[in-house]
Amino acid sequence: MKTIFTIIAVTFFGTMASAQDLSKEVKVDVPTMGVELKVEFDQTIRKDRKTARLYKFKNSRIKKELSFKTKKDGAKLA
Repeated sequence: MKTIFTIIAVTFFGTMASAQDLSKEVKVDVPTMGVELKVEFDQTIRKDRKTARLYKFKNSRIKKELSFKTKKDGAKLA
């Protein structure tokens, strides 16, 4: 009985404490300022560029070409 009364009392006082509205929010005046963006791109596009590939490991092109798979590489079901 004491346990039930304690739980009810804690719930009641907790509800009453959270229902209090003592602190009111104060509205703060914030000055607003305009933002001006000025973006310029001065880049010329050259059409004579060639593609260059960078590989992380040495001989990766050779390893890539040697690791090809054919249709007959798959496992056969017995």
